[in-house]
Amino acid sequence: MSEKTKQVAKWHGAFKKATDFDSWGQLVEAVDEYQMLSRQLRKEGSSSDSRTFTDDQKRILSKVSTCLDLRSQALQAAHGTSLEDSLSLEELKKVEPMLKNLLDANPEEFPVQVSHFSPVRRPAGPEVDISVLNLDGEEEEEEETRGERSTPTTPKPTSGSLLPRLPPEPGMTNLTMRIERIGLKDAGQHIDPYVTVSVKDVSGIDLTEPQDTPIASKKEDPYVYFNVDVEIQRHVEKMPKGTAIFFEFKHYKPKKRMTSIKCWAFMEMDELKSGPASIELYKKPTDFKRKKLNLLTVKPLFLELYLTLTKD
Repeated sequence: MSEKTKQVAKWHGAFKKATDFDSWGQLVEAVDEYQMLSRQLRKEGSSSDSRTFTDDQKRILSKVSTCLDLRSQALQAAHGTSLEDSLSLEELKKVEPMLKNLLDANPEEFPVQVSHFSPVRRPAGPEVDISVLNLDGEEEEEEETRGERSTPTTPKPTSGSLLPRLPPEPGMTNLTMRIERIGLKDAGQHIDPYVTVSVKDVSGIDLTEPQDTPIASKKEDPYVYFNVDVEIQRHVEKMPKGTAIFFEFKHYKPKKRMTSIKCWAFMEMDELKSGPASIELYKKPTDFKRKKLNLLTVKPLFLELYLTLTKD
């Protein structure tokens, strides 16, 4: 396999990773991946080295880079802002074959007219690595990337989006999960923290509408306290094999003016038993398919829950 072929395959893999994050609703991670790949493609597209890619191929790379920037811009738009002039995920996915088949002798016409969209502001300044790992094995929060483009967003509303208890059905079991607290070494530093709870099948597809808790009731190192009940919107008996319930701890980052995931946890079907439960925390990004699990910390800090199963 040639170096060009390897490079294109690597770019295509990064493209798929970013659009997967986007489709799963992991917008912070999607933006990071889009921006990283866009910089790589833009650099190659503007290269004067004739030994790498042809002029036609470089033009395609530049257009793909612009599409990635447009999608990133859409995801960072403020809540309530019209995105009519922004690139949708469906439109971006039309670009994927152009990148995957970049080395084809006769590339087809580019599927997106990038000139139809609003101009994209290019990030300026040096590239900065935005995450580090400390000696305790915990992932540090990203620092604001110099020159990074960001659009103001509002912090999470305090009311959350919790749903009422499911109506009773004969022979069916309702599940109530009380989120009591989460242990973090820097618990008191998180702004407007909340938890998104979602129920996913083995492929990572939503089985119910995700729910957001209200903002935490108290922060007192090393814990963030919630003490809130979440009514799972599917009876236990109706959950297919491989179902898991996910908990994503999120908080507002004023420097980047966006909400970010700090860590996540999950419970599988065989763990659903009435009583207290302490579950491990994992580093982001959230992997709804549960293939790559990396503990957030080696310290004894967990998400602490209390489960109530009620059979009608």
